[in-house]
Amino acid sequence: MKLRLFPSCLIATLLVPMAAQADPAPFDLTGPTLRVGVTHGTTTLPIAQVPKLATGDRVSVAADLPTGKKDDGTRYLLVAAFLRGATEPPPKSWFFKADTWKAKKNALALTVPEGARQLVVFLVPESGGFDAVINAVRKQPGAFVRAVQDLDQASLDRARLDAFLDGIHALERTRPERIEAVSPLLSRSLAIKLKAECLDLAADLQASCLTQSRDSLVLADGQSSTLADTLVGAPTDLALQLSATPEGGLGYYSPYIGVVRDLAKIFGAFQSTQFRYIPALARARDDRLALLLNAAPSFASPKSVMVVAMPVIETGAAQTPTMRRAEADRLVCAAKPDLVLPVEGAPLIYATQFAHDMMLRVTTRQGGVVELPVEADAERGGYVLDQVGMRTTGLGSVTDATLHGRWGFTPFDGPRFRLQVPRAGGWQMVDTDPESLVVGRDNAVALSGPTPSCVESVTLVGAAGDVPLAWTSTGDRIGLTLPLAKAAPGKLALLVKQYGVEAPERIALTALAEAGRIDGFTVHAGDASGTLAGTRLDLVASMSVDGVTFKPGDVVRADKTDRLALVADTPPAFAAGQAKTALVTLSDGRKRSVKFAVAAARPKATLIAKSAVSPPASGLPVVLAGDTAIAQDARLTFSVRAEGTRFSPSDSIEIATADGAMTTSLTSGRGLTVQDDRIAVASVEPGKALGVSAHGPLVWRLVQGDVAGDWVPLTTLVRVPGLAGVTCNPVCTLAGSDLFLIDSVAASSGFAGAVRVPEGYTGATLAVPQPAGGTLFLRLRDDPAVTATVAVKP
Repeated sequence: MKLRLFPSCLIATLLVPMAAQADPAPFDLTGPTLRVGVTHGTTTLPIAQVPKLATGDRVSVAADLPTGKKDDGTRYLLVAAFLRGATEPPPKSWFFKADTWKAKKNALALTVPEGARQLVVFLVPESGGFDAVINAVRKQPGAFVRAVQDLDQASLDRARLDAFLDGIHALERTRPERIEAVSPLLSRSLAIKLKAECLDLAADLQASCLTQSRDSLVLADGQSSTLADTLVGAPTDLALQLSATPEGGLGYYSPYIGVVRDLAKIFGAFQSTQFRYIPALARARDDRLALLLNAAPSFASPKSVMVVAMPVIETGAAQTPTMRRAEADRLVCAAKPDLVLPVEGAPLIYATQFAHDMMLRVTTRQGGVVELPVEADAERGGYVLDQVGMRTTGLGSVTDATLHGRWGFTPFDGPRFRLQVPRAGGWQMVDTDPESLVVGRDNAVALSGPTPSCVESVTLVGAAGDVPLAWTSTGDRIGLTLPLAKAAPGKLALLVKQYGVEAPERIALTALAEAGRIDGFTVHAGDASGTLAGTRLDLVASMSVDGVTFKPGDVVRADKTDRLALVADTPPAFAAGQAKTALVTLSDGRKRSVKFAVAAARPKATLIAKSAVSPPASGLPVVLAGDTAIAQDARLTFSVRAEGTRFSPSDSIEIATADGAMTTSLTSGRGLTVQDDRIAVASVEPGKALGVSAHGPLVWRLVQGDVAGDWVPLTTLVRVPGLAGVTCNPVCTLAGSDLFLIDSVAASSGFAGAVRVPEGYTGATLAVPQPAGGTLFLRLRDDPAVTATVAVKP
C-alpha cells in the first residue's frame, strides 16, 4: 500500500481558518483529563480497553476540572453528542450536558441510542456554548462525522508512535547498543517504517536519528481493517514529524501527526465569531483520557470549544483484529524462559489496552487445558509468557497452544502455535563426513535432534578450552561452524544444552590433520602436466612418478571435488596405456600413493600457411603492414598438418580469443575442409564468428572426439575505423567513424610528431598531420605494434 508524507500537525488544521495554516501549531499542550467508563451488559471496562462502542452501551464521562464557584465566566460545560449519518442531523435529545463545577452534576451518564454511529465530547464555555454546539452539529452533521472519524483514528495512530518512541528512548537511557537489534522488531510490531540509514550510525547516535528526523518514521497500513478503515471506507495514511521542544509535558521528540484530509475546509462552514473549535488528541490509560491540544483555550471571543472523539459505534457483529503468527514455520520451545509467541498484523495490541485478559491455552497430553497469562511486548515482537519457563509435565512432545483473550467486550482467539517440549538424547552429526573435519580451516556441520527449537547453547570443547558457538535452526536440524582454523588435531566434543533438560548432551568428534582422499591422476602421453582429483588437495606439496617430480598449481573446486594442476619439472616419457603409480607428498610430510593409466596423446597439428582477404572499403582503405594481424572484417584462411594423428570428417578446429572469453568452432562443411587425412583447410570471418567486440591475439586447437589439443597462436584480430577522407584547409582533418579505435596518427613511419587519439573518443573528425607523400600512418588501439597505412588522395 502506498505511503505518503503530509504536513506536520494532525488536526492542527482541523478547525483553523485557512489563513492561519501557514505555520500550524503542534499538539504539545497538556489539556484536561476525562474519566470514562463503558458498561456493556453487565461488564464495565475503562475506556482504554474499549475499541468500539455498541448500541445499548452505557457510557459515563466526567472531566477532571477545578470545581467551585467562579464569577468570571471561565467555567466549562461537559457536552456529549451522538452522531449518525453524514446527511442526518442528530435530534436535540441526543445532546447532553453536565456542569463540571457542580459536585453532583459534573458527570454524564449516557446510553448509546439505536442508530447512533459516533460519540463526540465537547468541553464548552458555560455562556452560550451548549446551544452553539447543537446548532453547529445539526447544521453540518457530515463535517462532524468526518472530523470525528479522523480525530479518533489519529489518536490510535498517535498511540502507536508513542509506543515506538517510548521504546527507543528507554533503550537510549539503559542499553543504547541494543537499538539496532530491537528497533526493527519495534517497527514490525507497531507497523512503522524505519529510516534504515539511522541504524548505520554509531550506537549513541541511532536514537537521536530515529526520533528527530522529519521523515524517519512512517506509519504503515499494518492494522486490521476494522481499525485502519474509517467509516467512509478510506484508510488514513499518516506520517510522523518530531519537534525538539521540552515544554508541554511530552519532553523532547514529541510526535505530531498529519492526516490526508483538509479538515479546516470541512469545519470552515460553521466557524463563528463567538466560538472556535480546538481538536484534542486523546491518550488513553485505564479510565482516563489525557487530552493534548494544539492551541491554548481562550475564554475571549472567539471562545474555545475542545473536541474529543470517542470510539466509533460498531454496527452488526463485533469485529476483532486479525492477528497473524509471525515466522509461521517455526516451532516454539515450551520450556524456554520468557517464552515469546511471535505475532504481527495487529499493531494496536502493543500500543493500546484494547486486547486484555490475554492467556495462552495449552492442551495437555491427556486432553486437558491449562491457561497461562501472557503480555504483549513490542520490543520482543509478540506475547511473552509471564513465568520462568512453562511446566512441561503432562505435555506431549509437540503440543498445540492458542492465544485467546478479549478485544474490548468481545472474546477472541489469536493464532495457534506448535510448542515443542524438550527431550534428552538423540542428537547427532548429520550430512557431514567425519573425515572432512580437518584443522586449518572452519568446518560447517549440521546436527539433528528431537527438539531444535529448545537448544539453549552449543559449546565446542577441546584442548584450547570451551568455545560457545552460534547456530541457526531449520526444521529438525541446527547448523553451526566449527572454528578449527587454529586448532590442533585431536579429540573434540560438542555440548548441546537444551532448555528444561539439566545435563547437556555430548557429541564426540575428531579433528584430523588431513582431509579426504585422492581419487586419481589424469595425464596424456606427451604432456608435461596433468590433473589430480580428490578432496583437500590444497595440502599436496608435490608428486613423483618414475623419478619425475610434479609441482602443484592452483586448486579448483567443482562438483564437490578438488582438481589440482600438476606440472612436471622435466617432460616425462609416458606412453599411452601405461599403468603407473604416483607418490603424493602432503605438506605435513605424509605420503599417499595413487595408481593411474596414461591416456592417449592429445591431437596435434601445425600451422602450414595463412592468408587474409579484406572486402572493398567504402571509404579510405586501411592497410595493415605485415601478416601478424588481420582486420576484423577480413576473412582468414589457414591450413594445418596433422602430427601423429589423422584427420577425419568428425574433427573440428576451435578458434578463441587468448583469454578464452569468445570462441567458435569450425566443422566439416562449416568452415573446415579436409584435403586428405593429413591436411585440412579452415576459413572463417573472426569478426562475425567471435562477435563485434572480439579483438587481440587469437589461438586455435584441434579437437578429436572428446579430446582437445593444446592451444596454438594464430593471428591478432584488430578492429579498424571507417575512414571517409582527409581535407586540408589549411589544417588537415580526418573524417570517419569509430575513430576511438586509433591510438595515434603520424605523417611518417617513424611516428615523429604523431597525434594521439584520446581514449573513448566519440567525435567524427580528427585533426591530423599534413600527409607526406599522400600517406598517413596509423597505430591501432587493439595492437599498437602493428602499423597501418592510409592512402590519401591529393
